[in-house]
Amino acid sequence: MLTLYHSPNSRSSAIVTLIEELGADVEVKEVTVRRQDGSGGPDASNPHPEKKVPYLVDGTEGIRERGAIMLYLTDKFPEAGLGPIEGQPGRGEYLSWLFYYQGVMEPVIILKFAQFTHPAVEASLRDFDTMVARLAETLEKQPYLLGETYSAVDLLCSGPFLWLPDMLPDNEAIRDWVKRCSERPATVRTLERERQAA
Repeated sequence: MLTLYHSPNSRSSAIVTLIEELGADVEVKEVTVRRQDGSGGPDASNPHPEKKVPYLVDGTEGIRERGAIMLYLTDKFPEAGLGPIEGQPGRGEYLSWLFYYQGVMEPVIILKFAQFTHPAVEASLRDFDTMVARLAETLEKQPYLLGETYSAVDLLCSGPFLWLPDMLPDNEAIRDWVKRCSERPATVRTLERERQAA
């Protein structure tokens, strides 16, 4: 049995949405976590080594980090078509966007939100504007990051702009993409549940 450890209104909300999109049989267990405002705290029932979320357990396997969990789940439930599996066209691009999000997008979004800049960071990760340009060059050619159809990378990469709408770039292609992603029924239902939980 697959189990997701989740805390409402957190990074794990995207995985809850993905589970619904996949139609996957996954038990969702809510745990508390330390929040950015200092509230909350570690939950002894959370098996994540740092007491964070999301954390997926599949038998003896424990998977952390959203990109890794998304890859694991889309490979496990390929019939949903939310991520190319090994040997399918687009697999390389799919992996690239998953890792780009974890390694570049999320860090530069956090750094911009924190109003932190440093030449060493920008030399390694680039900056928010460079990340926006990367999204724009893709989304000005096609409706979704992998082409004509929605995938787990759209869910992952559009997420920060749903939670932090003030950071949504003034680019029509990106704004239209975020709107398309936000109107997915599973996303709408997750956001509504999260608002009620707040």
